[in-house]
Amino acid sequence: MADLDYEGFWNETLIQLRNDLGEEEFGGWFSDMKYLHTRVDKQDGKTSVVIGVPSAFHRDKVKSRYQNIINSKLTQISNGEITLEYEITGKTEGNGQDLSPPIQGSGEKTSSTVQEPPKPKKKRDKHPQMQDDLTFASYIIGENNNFAANAAIAISKNPGKVYNPLFIYGGVGLGKTHLMQAIGNSVYENSENEVIYITSENFLNEYMERVTRQANGQNTMNLFKNKYRNTDVLLIDDIQILTDKPGVQEELFHTFNALVSAKKQLVFTCDRPPSELKKFSERLLSRFEQGIRVDLQPPRYEVRYAILKSTAENRKADISNEVIDYVSKNISSNIRDLIAALNTLIAYMELMGKPITLEIAQQRLKDTFNASRQANFSMDNIIRVVSDYFSLTPNDLKGRKKTQNIVFARQLAMFIGKEMTDYSTTEIGQDFGGKDHTTVMHSIGKIKGKLLTDPTLNSTIENLKRLIKEFSAKY
Repeated sequence: MADLDYEGFWNETLIQLRNDLGEEEFGGWFSDMKYLHTRVDKQDGKTSVVIGVPSAFHRDKVKSRYQNIINSKLTQISNGEITLEYEITGKTEGNGQDLSPPIQGSGEKTSSTVQEPPKPKKKRDKHPQMQDDLTFASYIIGENNNFAANAAIAISKNPGKVYNPLFIYGGVGLGKTHLMQAIGNSVYENSENEVIYITSENFLNEYMERVTRQANGQNTMNLFKNKYRNTDVLLIDDIQILTDKPGVQEELFHTFNALVSAKKQLVFTCDRPPSELKKFSERLLSRFEQGIRVDLQPPRYEVRYAILKSTAENRKADISNEVIDYVSKNISSNIRDLIAALNTLIAYMELMGKPITLEIAQQRLKDTFNASRQANFSMDNIIRVVSDYFSLTPNDLKGRKKTQNIVFARQLAMFIGKEMTDYSTTEIGQDFGGKDHTTVMHSIGKIKGKLLTDPTLNSTIENLKRLIKEFSAKY
């Protein structure tokens, strides 16, 4: 057959896929793929259709989700055995990029500062919703956020074309808002695109205000719809706030569809992955899963040190390396706590007119460093929060049931109990229905082992700690 026939087979395959998947899903993955050529193996005579894709990420996603159905349709249409191959061109309509984290040699530093793309000659007025300091230039990266940062940069250069939506998740204070605003600042300063940044709380409040006006006879809902469905980039922070809010979730679903169909970019942040969002519309959760999901982990020592060093230099604060090392080693939970500790030292230095010695740092930050291990976090509160998080009961965790979901939640609660309290393993075991200390030690070891292989588990733990703190403050 002529090569043109195989291109026809591919085009017919695309037509059938569009009909089967629907316009939105098809557009998200197949509009950026292009027929390149056909290859015939001289030895075994097997035919391969070679398709261009914008990135390795795009290729891997298509292969994992659609490879079988594509092969089946190609075989039926051509009435022969055809193998599908991919070439990363980076030149298809989506102009995608490979988001594989850069390989670091032994001589490279473990952290770096992301370089922003060149800015346009004519500078736009300041964006009313953006913070000037939350840019890629000020976002220090390391192994904990390398992939997320590269994804954000790729999107800022080509919004709406690939990796849409971007779903950034992680515990409190890990830089989700910084990364989201860095995308917005970069797009806004380097293009004519319209950018909207809004917290989920404000999005909800604005929606409820429109609903109220609609009920009073004022037809203003279309203003709300047009505002968010006609922007080029929509950034929504803390999407978990919309839990158990079906009305605004419905509106967000239709806004999502409108923007993705028009190849406009969406970015969401959340304190947990989509799979752990409860009381959310299933079809909205499926939309979150449609794009790329990146998680932010607590920064390692080298990154914490680099963040403190950079912040101190920007504040023109003379903080010794010894003090920076001390703070970096004692705060590992998140960037927000790290900066808060540094601000405490800088404020003391400015108000007292004294340099910060190691002894002063130890004295001023003593309470801060002990805050993560407060005895007032009772095991009862920890068990209640963890059991509720996994839709279980406290008795499930205290009992003897050994189903997989209960055992995991029980082990997690024991691990967090040891992290957040001064209780011994024997005391923790007593709160779990009289279990002995070896059971508690085994559970803690299990979670430590899973932390080495499951990159999302740490985010879950940090989120649970936050919920426990909030619950303890109320009760």
